[in-house]
Amino acid sequence: MSLATENRLSAESYLSGEEQAEFKHEFLAGEVWAMVGATDTHVTIAGNLFFLLKQILKGSPCRSYISDMKVQIEKSDAFFYPDVVVTCDERDLSNRLFKKHPLFIAEVLSPATEAFDRGAKFSHYRQLESLQCYWLIDSAKQAIDSFTRMDNGDWVLHSYSRQETVAGIKALDIEFAISDLYDEVEWETPS
Repeated sequence: MSLATENRLSAESYLSGEEQAEFKHEFLAGEVWAMVGATDTHVTIAGNLFFLLKQILKGSPCRSYISDMKVQIEKSDAFFYPDVVVTCDERDLSNRLFKKHPLFIAEVLSPATEAFDRGAKFSHYRQLESLQCYWLIDSAKQAIDSFTRMDNGDWVLHSYSRQETVAGIKALDIEFAISDLYDEVEWETPS
């Protein structure tokens, strides 16, 4: 057995360690890496989205979660911490550590994670049969790339830009002002 194989962590060991860890870690096929801290802008955007969803979904069977809730992708042997996740599946209510059936996932992009969030991470998220919408939210300007799963399984991209005033999540039948998503964001001026 190779050393790389011997050092791989099982999902059970990961979950056990994560309950006691000081820092969050993501897990993919036995490999674990620590999550880095986020900027004020990143946290503000994620918080705004969570708050908007929490208010809109109040009284519905759907629940929204912010960055401390893991999502399990069994087909990829992975656990990720999305910035915001919504599940409407009853089976997720009984699991306090992670969700397996999200309907909506959003990631706020940063220079360090953008390529992974757009590429490999989205590839893993697409393995979730329940997932209907995936958002990539720009933290440098007002822009959202919204990927929606069609009935035939294809994913369609709609890019919301500064010129548009409203963004929608079709699977949840909701819309809100894009300016609300970016409320209180202090834009950095280029040096």
